[in-house]
Amino acid sequence: MDSRQLEYFVAVAEELSFTRAAQRLFTVQSTVSAAVRALETDLKTTLFDRSTRRVTLSAAGAALLPEAKAALEALDRARAAVEEASAGLRGNIRIGTLARLGLVNLAELLGAFHRTYPLVDVQVTTSPTGSSGLADDVRHGRLDVALVGLARSELHGLEVRDLATVPFVVLLPSSHPLADRPSIRLDELRGERFVDMPRGFGNRSMVDRAFDTAGMPRRIQVEVPELTTIPDYVRVGLGVAVVPQLEPASAPGVAQLPIAGNDLSWTLSVITVSGRQPTRAVTALLDLMSTSVRPGYF
Repeated sequence: MDSRQLEYFVAVAEELSFTRAAQRLFTVQSTVSAAVRALETDLKTTLFDRSTRRVTLSAAGAALLPEAKAALEALDRARAAVEEASAGLRGNIRIGTLARLGLVNLAELLGAFHRTYPLVDVQVTTSPTGSSGLADDVRHGRLDVALVGLARSELHGLEVRDLATVPFVVLLPSSHPLADRPSIRLDELRGERFVDMPRGFGNRSMVDRAFDTAGMPRRIQVEVPELTTIPDYVRVGLGVAVVPQLEPASAPGVAQLPIAGNDLSWTLSVITVSGRQPTRAVTALLDLMSTSVRPGYF
């Protein structure tokens, strides 16, 4: 067996599709299929159960998957160590992030990282399912690092480094009867319509949990995929919102009130998979992230 066969095997195992694995590896399906068949011949076993509708791991394939990943990671570390010794820090980092972050200017951070380590290839992606999707991608090896906003209870199997914590606030239309209050309690929002992000996003999960615990399930009137668009819907009266205080000032036409009697907060964290030593390139990026939280957002 060789590293290319293992790489193709891992891609198919994670995608459960030869077609998607080929797309992920920028090759054709026949090449992936041939490599997997050669690996099965070498190991004298079947790694996938194939049908016309689906591909699943066999018992042997499930046993091989963690070992194949470990072997590929060991090879990557070995290559990186040799390359670093001869020509400086090298490697590849796959980063997942939320669509927009006020606490960290990721573009500036990665620009600084590139200037310091120009031989490290950095790939950045977002997830349509928010922090939950990013965490799942890190667990399954599709990402090396991700910036997420999830409770610790939802970050099992991951190494977590907290970068910053901000309180949640309530957004109300300026014309709302409670808009001139110095603060507001969550129970005063009973019966309101809400604007929020889709399920799977960390801040949505935290707020849902807080209201469910208080016995006040919410009616979500508007779901939007970006936090920065929520004030627009609040301003025109389509609902109220409970969101992390990621910007220092509220939007025009929207009142931003602190929450009284509740310590609801949102933490931005950077995650890597647990039980695995990060590469030197990932370690360098994590060190830079820890010093890059923007001031003035607390």
